Amino acid sequence: MTALDLLLPPTCSGCGVAGTACCATCLAGFGPPARLQVPGVGPPVWTLAAYHGTARELVLAFKERGARALAAWFGALVAATLVAIGPPPWTLIPAPSRRSAARNRGGDHMLRIAQETDIATVAPILRLAPGVADSVGLTAIARKRNLAGRVEVRGPAPPGTTVLLDDVITTGATASACVRALRQAGVRTNAVLVLTSAQPHRPGQ
Repeated sequence: MTALDLLLPPTCSGCGVAGTACCATCLAGFGPPARLQVPGVGPPVWTLAAYHGTARELVLAFKERGARALAAWFGALVAATLVAIGPPPWTLIPAPSRRSAARNRGGDHMLRIAQETDIATVAPILRLAPGVADSVGLTAIARKRNLAGRVEVRGPAPPGTTVLLDDVITTGATASACVRALRQAGVRTNAVLVLTSAQPHRPGQ
């Protein structure tokens, strides 16, 4: 515990209860991995929660509000999930952020989560080329056009079960563009894992 913790005790980013960055009740909102049917994304897609309620609040707190302590919590969830997705060794490829967004957040937020898993090799080989706009508010078609040809692969990925990691899936445009870019670079994506899934996706069989 630091002096800052004594002056400003942590509160749960999901519900506001004092004493921890994420309480057990809010953490329980992330269940076992559920398979999704996401058109246009080749490999299996798995999610840990729907993008609403406390799960949404926790993702936004980490992504946009500087709650960096949540990286360890999310990393533990991802590590536990990898066992259900495929055999070791695991390689996590964080979905890329726009450079300006990463600067505003003090770094790549998905890379930070991937590095907290401990049990997987992290391969931050994806980059977004200049010209990619913020996807908030864009239609599915606009999201696809926004990313077309703008996901770059920088270097090889280690062998093993390769998992693309992202925080939320909406239309599937980002996952599809990343998987396509990796395939063109000779990297096979075995699965896509997202912390949350926005509607209208429904769990598949």
